[in-house]
Amino acid sequence: MDENELRGMRVALALLLAGIVAGGAVDLVLDAPANWLSAHVVYEVLLIVGALAASVWLWHGWRKAAESAAALRRSLAERQSERDAWRARAHQALDGLGYAVEDQFLAWGLTPTEREVALLLLQGHGHKQIAAATGRSERTVRQHAVTIYRKAGLGGRAELAAFFLADLRLPTTHRDG
Repeated sequence: MDENELRGMRVALALLLAGIVAGGAVDLVLDAPANWLSAHVVYEVLLIVGALAASVWLWHGWRKAAESAAALRRSLAERQSERDAWRARAHQALDGLGYAVEDQFLAWGLTPTEREVALLLLQGHGHKQIAAATGRSERTVRQHAVTIYRKAGLGGRAELAAFFLADLRLPTTHRDG
């Protein structure tokens, strides 16, 4: 349910409760009861009080939900900012890694198509995903993968990833930056 539908439901419910309160109050005034403790008067007062209590309770819940949604939006914006900052910091390193990977693919003698498939394999995509993304059949992608592993002298996808990432280490000390 989107925000406009929720807003519409809130307005309709608020109008319904306001109508109950107003209708009950008008009915009480028009009845001008001689005995305020009669069952009819007590019933109408309970309806009015119940509608007012429900209005306050719903308003409070809506306010809390709006505050929660705003906090969630702020948190999401912060996470997006963190992601963008990380990407900016990592961009140069990732470019360098990309050139190093490309140089190794060329050293293995991979064709442009094989390099594309090898990169997608290295990124963790499966044969079906690669086939769908590149417009090739899954069988063709498997054949490219076998050729890539043969040219590289590797046993499979895990060895391909290990070739590039086996020496990757986190720093032992934190650098300020």
